[in-house]
Amino acid sequence: MKKLLIILMMLFLVGCTEAVQPTETVTVPTGKEMRVHFINVGQGDSIFIQSPNGKTMLIDGGVKGEGNNIVAYLRAQGVKQLDYVVATHPDADHIGGLISVLNSISVKNFIDSGKVHTSQTYEQMITLVGDKGIPYTVPKTGETVNLDEELDIIVVSADEHAADNNEASIVLKVTYGEVSFLLTGDAGVEMEKEMMATQNVQATILKAGHHGSNTSSSLAFIQAVQPEATILSYGQDNKYGHPHIEVIESLQTVHSQIYSTAEGGHIVVTTDGKVYSANTPEWMGVGSTSAVPVQSTGKVEIISKDVEAELVKIKNNGSEAVNLNGWQLLSVEGNQLFTFPNITLPPSKTITVSSGPDAKESSTVLKWTNKQIWLNSGDAAKLMNAKGDVVSEFE
Repeated sequence: MKKLLIILMMLFLVGCTEAVQPTETVTVPTGKEMRVHFINVGQGDSIFIQSPNGKTMLIDGGVKGEGNNIVAYLRAQGVKQLDYVVATHPDADHIGGLISVLNSISVKNFIDSGKVHTSQTYEQMITLVGDKGIPYTVPKTGETVNLDEELDIIVVSADEHAADNNEASIVLKVTYGEVSFLLTGDAGVEMEKEMMATQNVQATILKAGHHGSNTSSSLAFIQAVQPEATILSYGQDNKYGHPHIEVIESLQTVHSQIYSTAEGGHIVVTTDGKVYSANTPEWMGVGSTSAVPVQSTGKVEIISKDVEAELVKIKNNGSEAVNLNGWQLLSVEGNQLFTFPNITLPPSKTITVSSGPDAKESSTVLKWTNKQIWLNSGDAAKLMNAKGDVVSEFE
């Protein structure tokens, strides 16, 4: 422990004074693309930023076992050097993989929460930073990180003296023109209250705190952020039950799109500073350990069934588009299932499932089979979402 404290003091004294500055600038996007990668590290966090001018920042690295995977992912993106590495707080599911990164890729600047931890993982990480002579800084709330002149990166929260590791989380808001990312580490509800009281937390895209746990992402905070999209970084079937139903319901309350690394794998958000796009479909709740409703305000229903023409019409009576990937239509009498492809049904629009000898396919019609499905007396139809929940029935 004594050795660790000495290393920390030495690193702080030789820290890079240019890494964090207490002023914020206003930038106008040039149209160059920025990519924010939410790397799938299972039950953990790892975020990789490629700035408009090609600068790079890695925020966290999942557990130790994910380290080599992160290195391979970074190299696949052409990374030979990282301008910044940020360890948001000393929990193993955030810093473990950084050990492999530090051993494999050149790092110009290291930003740490300053929260000293006695774990072997933390000591190994911080010792590597010192042995490699990487400039080291501990930021303060309100300071900015100068990664790229076209970005505003502000430290929304930082507290090296926090009693709890999670409460020491470095929270960053990264803004490129009209698009912003709020990256919250494992910040909890009390930290959220402090941030709302002292900082502008509104953001286009939110990385939900603590893997979708209900210890974070309070409804008040979600309403203050008003995210258009939210990223959940967690491992499928994890023992903690993440994401918790309360978080999902809060996100649905503000009509946020939801994406998860557990379902979508590596999530890459690309933006030119005006608009953004994600490379994976929206989260459907498949395999979630919580009883999560797939719908937010949308209501998809079977509105008609023509047993002679073998046509079933389905309408989105809600106010938001619904992705039907993995949904199923069941012929109850015949016990036959049709599985929907990866299509999205806009609000107020219909899609028809066609079967029988005259079955056809078009932009609004999906072909099931040339066999007769519905020519059964009293055959009911059931529509089920990707979790297998029945969302509509039609006699």
